[in-house]
Amino acid sequence: MKTISLCIKYSCLLAVIGGFAYCARNPYTATNKVYRQHAKSYAKVLRQQPGELSGANGVAAPSWVGTINFNIRKPSMVIIHHTAQNSCEQTLKTFTMEKTQVSAHYVICRNGTIHHMLNDYLRAWHGGVAKWGNLTDINSASIGIELDNNGTEPFDSAQISSLLVLLDTLQHRYNIPTANFVGHGDIAPGRKVDPSAFFPWHQLAEKGFGGWFKDTSATVVPESFNPLLALRIIGYDIKDSSAAIMAFKRHFMPADSLPGLSDAGKKILLNLQQQYQ
Repeated sequence: MKTISLCIKYSCLLAVIGGFAYCARNPYTATNKVYRQHAKSYAKVLRQQPGELSGANGVAAPSWVGTINFNIRKPSMVIIHHTAQNSCEQTLKTFTMEKTQVSAHYVICRNGTIHHMLNDYLRAWHGGVAKWGNLTDINSASIGIELDNNGTEPFDSAQISSLLVLLDTLQHRYNIPTANFVGHGDIAPGRKVDPSAFFPWHQLAEKGFGGWFKDTSATVVPESFNPLLALRIIGYDIKDSSAAIMAFKRHFMPADSLPGLSDAGKKILLNLQQQYQ
């Protein structure tokens, strides 16, 4: 019983050979302890009563009054990344090293294994300098999902299947709008390209995760159409217009890697603009 309890404590594989039990220690025991310490410190902050502050004239409130109408802030976006690394284990190590200063809520391995690395209500460091619509603090409003992929290869079907299950869970749990499932390259055009042109955005959109365009065969683009305004309406940061166009095409027209916007691209962009207005 003592041996079994130790195995449970370390969350390890138990193999019984000739009456003996073998445990392999969890390699993340030390960083898991740090996680618990951080979570405990934030829980302590949440338990504190709001302070009694003096007014502009120096007069303090006679007593503290706590409102009874509140809840925890919930994420309203999901940002999808590819890891740009060579293995799931490499990414897990990266996210458990203090010097890297990067993290995500979820990591999905090629075989479909999902690692939930951070409570959804806590702020991961995955977006960096980014913008979507008028939102500039992406990390405070989003959940970050990393897919084990180096950026130069298709995504494994088992990995995408797990992603779809996870997205369905998150969408229902936090009531995340369909249009708020985007990629790192969408929120940081010119700086990031993940989750690469190999990512199946259309497949996700068919399940309700992210916007997509309708049939454009009968679309007529008016002369007054402003592509940059359309990109801005969708959510793209158009400060670098060329980068914004390439980010848009990587998401909605991955086969087109040429600069600029073709007639077909303008039709798709117009179609999307009409959906977002």
